[in-house]
Parts: sequence; C-alpha cells; structure tokens
Amino acid sequence: MSADTPWMIEAHGLTKRYGEALAVDNLDLQVRAGEIFGFLGPNGAGKTTTIKMLVGLLRPSAGHARIGGYDIQAQPLQAKALIGFVPDTPFLYEKLTGLEFLRFIGRLYSLEPQEAGRRAEELLATFDLAERAGDLVQGYSHGMRQKLTLAAALIHDPRVFFLDEPTVGLDPKSARQVKDLLRRLAAQGTCIFMSTHILEIAERMCDRVGIIDHGRLLACGTMEELRAAGGTGTLEDIFLQVTGGADVEEMARHLDEN
Repeated sequence: MSADTPWMIEAHGLTKRYGEALAVDNLDLQVRAGEIFGFLGPNGAGKTTTIKMLVGLLRPSAGHARIGGYDIQAQPLQAKALIGFVPDTPFLYEKLTGLEFLRFIGRLYSLEPQEAGRRAEELLATFDLAERAGDLVQGYSHGMRQKLTLAAALIHDPRVFFLDEPTVGLDPKSARQVKDLLRRLAAQGTCIFMSTHILEIAERMCDRVGIIDHGRLLACGTMEELRAAGGTGTLEDIFLQVTGGADVEEMARHLDEN
C-alpha cells in the first residue's frame, strides 16, 4: 500500500452530542483502500457511534465524513453504494430462508435477479451455509446468523467494509474463516474498518489501529508508530497505557509529528 493509494474513509471534525453528553469529540481520521484498520476502545468510548456516523445511520452534530470521496450526508446514495456494514446487533428477516434473504438484500443494492442469486449462493458456500440455504432464518443459530449478516454485507461487493465486533459468537473455525476473508478482501483493495475488543486479532491483522476513549481519538498509527510515540510492549499493553491516561498527550504529540 503506497502513499498514492486513495483515501476511502475520511472524517474531519466528526462530533456527536446527546444533550450535554459528548459521545464523539472532534474526530479526524483517514483510511486507505486495501487497508485493514482496527478501531479500539473501552465500552462506551464512542466506537459504535463513530461507525454509525461514518455509514450514515447517525447525523453528526458537527463535522463531516466522506466515503470514496462522497459526503455521507450530502451524497448518501453514492456513498452507501460503496459500503458494506456488519453492526454489533444485526437485524434479519426471520420468515425468509437464508437464500431468500440474501437475494432480497442483493435486489436492494440494485443487483439483477440472476446476479443476486449467483452472489447469494456463492456467499452461502463461502460461509458453510449452503446446506441450510433453504431453512428459515428463525431456525439459525447465533453463529449462523452472524455469518449470514456478513454475507449480506458483502453481496454487492462493497469497496468499504465496516464491521462492529465481527467475530463475536463465532466458533474458532468460523472466526478463522472471517479473518482469512478480510485479508483476501484487503488484498483486492477493499478498505476494512473493524471495531473489536479482541486485541490479539487487531495486532495480528490490522495495518493501523486507532484508540478512542471518551469520544476522543487518543492514538492512531501502525504498531511501530505507536511504540515510537512512547508506547511499549504488545497492543494490549499500549491500549492500557493510552486508555489509562499515562503519557497520552506525549504519545499524541509524537504521532501528530509523524
């Protein structure tokens, strides 16, 4: 990935208030095509609120975000056509079969019926759901639902893929499948923006990570950059140093200079 690779996610001054509460505080962020970006933070840090603003589900109180160069608020159709999104609490249509659900989602993204069906069958096979394609979603286990949600988010071949805790509820084999899939997508140029509490996954998979707490992006960079800015040890060590408040301003100053 070179410096000439285009930015697929851009956030400038992104802010969200709920009355007097400041959920996200003046966030600036950029993520390139082909990059796997880990978005980390304690519970209530502002991760999900940030993601919902980036995908257009929440309107920011201030600032703006662009996806593939399109303003998510001013040009929502163009921006959302590029986005795949796996939320932390997905909604599925219980009375459809897995195959019907994916075909339906494909049609929402304006895929031709034949193409929607082909992509649906391909993704069901990818996620080991082909044998249950004709079963109603209401009979799916939690892990199967999670995999169906991933398949639905990928059916239109998005260029920017947002995942909020993507491996929660998956068995080890399925979690490995998802990680391998994300690596393949990134190698093909897809921008991956992933929120996770599993720091080992983030350290192994992500090209860069951002650490947010109390709505503020406290640190952002590669592992090398985070260590050069004063962090030490593993990503878990650095995460605890940053969110614990130790030398946060000094790390942020070094990262800004780099």
